[in-house]
Parts: sequence; C-alpha cells; structure tokens
Amino acid sequence: MLIIVPAGISLAKQHQFNQPLFDLVRGHKTVMSEVIPELQKSRIILVGEYHANQRHHKAQLAVIQALQQSGTRVAIGLEMFSDDSQRALDKWIAGEMDARDFERIYYDNWNFPYAAYRSIFEYARENKIPMIGLNISRDITRQVSRGGFDSLSEQNKDKLSEVTCRVDETYMNYIRKAFGAHAHGNLNFIYFCEAQMVWDNIMAINILKYANRNPDAVVVVLTGTGHAQKLAIPQQIQSRSQLPYAVILPEVPGRLDAETIGKKEADYLLLDL
Repeated sequence: MLIIVPAGISLAKQHQFNQPLFDLVRGHKTVMSEVIPELQKSRIILVGEYHANQRHHKAQLAVIQALQQSGTRVAIGLEMFSDDSQRALDKWIAGEMDARDFERIYYDNWNFPYAAYRSIFEYARENKIPMIGLNISRDITRQVSRGGFDSLSEQNKDKLSEVTCRVDETYMNYIRKAFGAHAHGNLNFIYFCEAQMVWDNIMAINILKYANRNPDAVVVVLTGTGHAQKLAIPQQIQSRSQLPYAVILPEVPGRLDAETIGKKEADYLLLDL
C-alpha cells in the first residue's frame, strides 16, 4: 500500500501516517494516510481511550499529528479538564505556564497519571494547538451518581440548563455493555446512567460551542471509550447539530474489536503498530 506523506515530513516522523486501523464501515484494514481524507470531512473526531493505557494515548497522538501535519487546523477537546480550567489550558498553549503548575492543575481535574498524557500536552503546546476543557465539576457528576439528577441543588441544575437527563432502556443497555463492571458496585444503576448522561451532554455542548465558534477547525476529542461510542457523546451532538463526526476506538481484543462492535458503535479501530 502506497503511503503518501506530506512534503517536509522526515522519514523519522512518518510513523503516524503508518498507524494501522480497521475500517468498520468498509470492513478492511487500512492505514492513517489512507483515512486522513475521510477524517478531514468531519468537524468532530472522537478518539477513545482506556485512561491508563499508554498505547491508546500514543495512538491518539498519532491521529492528532497526522491531521495537523496534513494541513488540518486541529483543536483538542479533553475529557480530563473541566471547562472551568479553560484559562489555564490557554496559558499552557501560549507558553505562559510552566510544566509544574500545569501538572498541578491537571491533577485538580483528573486522577490518572500525568505522564500518560504528557506527550499530547507537549505536542499541543509546541504546535500551538488549542486544548479545550470539556467536562464539568466532578462534584456534580459524583452527586448525580449517588443521588440522581433530581438530587442536585437548584444552583447546580442552573449550570446544566442545556442538559437533558432522560435515561431510556436503550441507553441503560448501552451503559451495561460499554462500562461493564464499572457500572455496578454499590451505586444505583439508574443514577449511574444519569451521571454518564450528564457527562455525555455537557461534553457534547462544549464541543459544539467551540466548533461553532471556529468553523474551520476539526475538534479531536480525547475521552474514554464509553463516552466516545456513537450512543454516547456523538448521539448528543447529533441531537443538537448536523456537524459531521467520526468515531475512532482503540482495539481491545475480545471487547472492542471487529468481532464485537461494528459501524453502529464506531467508524475505525486503532490497531497495534
């Protein structure tokens, strides 16, 4: 298969264009260089992850690099940061914040090791790629998971005025499949589903706010596989907008592979190099 690499990209930096994928729509293996023209037709590209899996983050970076180096104006949407942290994200990209302070703000938002995301954050800074905080305070989603959406204070409900939290059987079945054991434990399952619905809603709203303000940008969204699949954030995007999107998930044999999911869940699977 012929790999077409943009002029000026050295052989040492071509790995992102060789990133293998499985095309779930067409049912065959391919590589990133073949997929870029299709991805460039999308305004929003959701790239899923298992948060602690370094391989998934390397593949996410390969998607960002391939798009950016192919001339696409890219922005990076982050589940790992709340929208309250946007000023800090802007200062990081502008070079107005050092790594130690940025890492501290990261841990104010997220529990997984900073090192897992460091290369993505540094690449964004080096190339002046905007990073967008998509999430909402963990206190709110924690409260919903424990007591349901109706348990929120009126003040917090006001913050979620654009959020719908109607959990139906289809969504509950999806949550059972997507989150597995994580969806059970001591939590009320309906409350857990409502918390995930709030998460999906607020991230979709923040993605669209940025995309609508920046019509020439492609927003690459980095989020957990449960939020990236088409019945989650993409469905909330589709209910509010006609902007085209694509979903890329990491292959996880036996859980996320060509045998267990199809084009109703995602468009591509990221395969091991």
